[in-house]
Amino acid sequence: MSRKNKIVLGIMIAIGVCIVGYSLRDVPMSSLIANLKDLKWYWLLIAFALMFLSLVCEAIIVRFLLIKRYPDLRWRDILRVPMVEQLFNGITPFSSGGQPAQILALVQTGVDGGQAISILLMKFIVYQAMIVVNFVVCMLFGFHLIAAKMHVMAILIAFGFLIHFSVIIGLLMVMYWNKLTRKLVNACLKPLKWLPNKEIYPKWKQKLDEKIDTFYQESLRLKRDKRAILKISLITLVQLMLYYVIPYFILLSLGVENVNIIEVTTLHVLIVMVISLFPIPGGTGGAEFSFDVIFSLYIHSNSKLVIAMILWRIVTYYFGMFLGMIALVQKPHKVKKSERTVSV
Repeated sequence: MSRKNKIVLGIMIAIGVCIVGYSLRDVPMSSLIANLKDLKWYWLLIAFALMFLSLVCEAIIVRFLLIKRYPDLRWRDILRVPMVEQLFNGITPFSSGGQPAQILALVQTGVDGGQAISILLMKFIVYQAMIVVNFVVCMLFGFHLIAAKMHVMAILIAFGFLIHFSVIIGLLMVMYWNKLTRKLVNACLKPLKWLPNKEIYPKWKQKLDEKIDTFYQESLRLKRDKRAILKISLITLVQLMLYYVIPYFILLSLGVENVNIIEVTTLHVLIVMVISLFPIPGGTGGAEFSFDVIFSLYIHSNSKLVIAMILWRIVTYYFGMFLGMIALVQKPHKVKKSERTVSV
């Protein structure tokens, strides 16, 4: 990890501590201690296990896409990939550092760089599609819970959906209308010609053209291998559901009764959609605000609500970053590419 990344990590932890401190400002210490004493730790351990299993599912996808070309890949090194991704997702705006970190982790194991980019593009396409599918289903079942009581959150959630839906439309355009996409992108880049530095426009045009071409070539492979898409999609759905159900077990750990697992899971999907709107690494600030607003529907004790928010952030954010820091310092085993040319 670079010095800059270490600084960002330290800043994010410091911000998290400040948010926790601010949230606890009106909570009596006696009430906080009493709630912690009554905590049902076995439900909390299940929440941690679900988070870990969601990373395992992502590792299974990576293994599925690479194992025939790299049969010597060890599970330890494959599992390292999503963990490193969690760390860099957590310290970069809009989780933008996760993809490059995964590529680096795969290259360190001996996977060809082009191959790494190719399989991660495939994974990204399917992941985005499954997020939208999950969100559409949850909008149908859970949006009325938000819209009826919290107008501001309803607007944020709808805006989040539009952004993710736009990403899918963009991906589909590259897959099916490559020439049109290239023309639209080049049209958007034309204002760069007006800048004093005349090297910026050709540099960005070349870079984006290359990325569009790479993505298009990978999309052709995707369309040819429908069985692989189906398998990856199903595993991704499991991965997402393991992650989305975590708040339900956190509520159980705090003794919150009469909680509907489908309803809580649906609301968590909506929270995650809101978090994606915030450019701050990890959606810090927006994540805590969204959780407090939505889960105040279930938790009426201020101290319990704060504890629930803290536990949720530890499980879904800091735990993954902690695993990523451990994975980052592990030296992977180098593998060689199989001479067999076998399709996924």
